[in-house]
Amino acid sequence: MFAKFKIESDHFMRTPLTFSLLFIALFSTAAEPPNIVLIMADDLGWFDTHFQGNNDLETPNLDLFVREGMLFTDGYAAASVCTPTRAAMMTGLSPARLGITNHAPGHKDGMVPDGRKQAGAEKLTFLPLDSTTIAERLKKEAGYATGFVGKWHLSHRKGKDERDNPWEPQLRPEFQGYDLNIGGCDRGGPPSYFEPYRIPALEPRKEGEYLPTRLADECIAFLEANRKGPFFLTFWNYSVHYPIEAPEDLIEKYESRGIENPVYAAMIEGMDRSIGCVLKSLDDLEVAKNTLVIFTSDNGSLFGNGPLRANKGHLYEGGIRVPWAIRWPGKIEPKSQSDVPIISTDVFPTLLEVAGLEPKPDVPQDGESLIPLLTGSGSLKRESLFFHYPNYAFHKQNRLAGAIRKGDFKLIQFYDDDSVELYNLKSDLGEKTDLAAAQSEKAKTLKEELGQWLKESGAKMPIDSIPEN
Repeated sequence: MFAKFKIESDHFMRTPLTFSLLFIALFSTAAEPPNIVLIMADDLGWFDTHFQGNNDLETPNLDLFVREGMLFTDGYAAASVCTPTRAAMMTGLSPARLGITNHAPGHKDGMVPDGRKQAGAEKLTFLPLDSTTIAERLKKEAGYATGFVGKWHLSHRKGKDERDNPWEPQLRPEFQGYDLNIGGCDRGGPPSYFEPYRIPALEPRKEGEYLPTRLADECIAFLEANRKGPFFLTFWNYSVHYPIEAPEDLIEKYESRGIENPVYAAMIEGMDRSIGCVLKSLDDLEVAKNTLVIFTSDNGSLFGNGPLRANKGHLYEGGIRVPWAIRWPGKIEPKSQSDVPIISTDVFPTLLEVAGLEPKPDVPQDGESLIPLLTGSGSLKRESLFFHYPNYAFHKQNRLAGAIRKGDFKLIQFYDDDSVELYNLKSDLGEKTDLAAAQSEKAKTLKEELGQWLKESGAKMPIDSIPEN
């Protein structure tokens, strides 16, 4: 029905707002609302898959997934570190607006690295319970069964004694709209990827078992129990976060090829295997045709990012540009591709529209529904993406900064000396040539736009350190 309407009513499709309203009406009255699977890797870089052009790696399941859907070449994480991106995806709000701007727990407040002029901004290290998550809205308003499997990292809240964390369990996924929580807690990474994992929210099962395999099994169990739908499965794999560990057979495979980092390459393929198992289960359960699946990462890689500059914890492309692909049989054209910049905050409004729900007028939204891009019915309204990282990453190598991407251009503003760098990403993906001096008017305009966004978002800024006498 949907495809037929699209062919016969092209003149009607030219009005994106009208189409969106019709789209909501169609799905709100459908007998079977679409299922949703939201998959996010941890620390997987833009160049860490075969489908992105890295021929040293094998990711056959993700390669097939991309061929069956739409690949976004210019997909971004909301932050260059994990906790802010996760919070942004859950709420549709930017890290700047949320005040969740660094990985939890981050560095001690007031810490100033040697040779720096500023301390990181004040920050939250958890997602407050009064936040409205996408899981809560899908569960309460659209009747979805909701399951969370994997890394949460949105519940870090310590008590007066830094060794104590009495409130943390009350901030886990089961208190944020999920019927089921397997593995979600305040851990940023597992002590081990082989059982015993020592993850508080994951019961022991089989000694020596590989964590991605275990999590895939838990996802499949949820899908089997809720196959009648509609279901919303959030699978946030702990891979490929440190510690870098992988099955021996995969390590040997990449060692035999002389790969520079064979364990990391093996870990990526191990993650791909786990995702493949979950995707296969959708076929086995005969629900794949009515299931929207999103795949992305929470930030750039800890290691190299191919042609991109820098890595995790930086606002250069290597820290924030990530793999992005979406599959929705019958709605998204297979083997399609988009170079429109998208970001983690877009997930929330997209899933609302998919479920036939409206944004709440009193809640600001920093993302935009991707339905026009996915269905080929129109374009996005916004012109710019914004980033705010006023804290030091775990490696302390980054400068505190904000950034704006508008069209082909990207500007980074460094907060310590108010300097800027300007790059044309179309001609300079590696951000090698700073155009700020040569195109000073454009740099000035973008800086002003970024400043206005920071103000409107209520962004907390770095604290100037006071030199000792």
